[in-house]
Amino acid sequence: MALLILGLVLFLGAHSTRIFAENWRQATLERLGEKAYKGVYTLVSLVGFGLMMFGFDQVRWDSPVLWSPPVWAKHGAAVLMLVSLVLLACAYAPRNAIKVKLHHPMVLSVKVWALAHLLANPRLADVVLFGAFLLWSVLNFRAARQRDRLAAASLSAGEGSGSLEPEVSSAATWRAIGIGVVVWAFLLSRGHAWLFGVSPLGM
Repeated sequence: MALLILGLVLFLGAHSTRIFAENWRQATLERLGEKAYKGVYTLVSLVGFGLMMFGFDQVRWDSPVLWSPPVWAKHGAAVLMLVSLVLLACAYAPRNAIKVKLHHPMVLSVKVWALAHLLANPRLADVVLFGAFLLWSVLNFRAARQRDRLAAASLSAGEGSGSLEPEVSSAATWRAIGIGVVVWAFLLSRGHAWLFGVSPLGM
């Protein structure tokens, strides 16, 4: 469990500077330069991710079961994962309406992903891993929306120019939704079991 927790601290910590230490992040960027800062950020993230995955794999099946999921939990998680994967696709598709409306679909995707896995996985290791990501995503989204409000206020005060809202393409929106659905169908059928060794529906 220690390796899992250490990995989470490193990985989520590296991704939390804009939540808890925006001024420090900006100062460090200026001091080190963008390339050096991104290099350190990437290294810490990769080490954290590796420790997190290794630690989770070591303790997952030996950790205690905390509750008995209801019979509909796996199917409910599958539906939530459809939402998560559509949001994930929208995060990378420019000019889609969902991204324009929600502003931060990647963070929302992580939030729904974590909630889905908490719903269907009752072991302590699952709660530690997915609970940490759920908490991080909630705090990250709140911080991101605060930055959005500050940016909008600056624009209204005449400190910026142009519009914060890009043009929307219906084709881009449907393309992103389609990609999310295709990836979801792949994971639901065989992909999840192939990649992670666990069938999402227990079949």
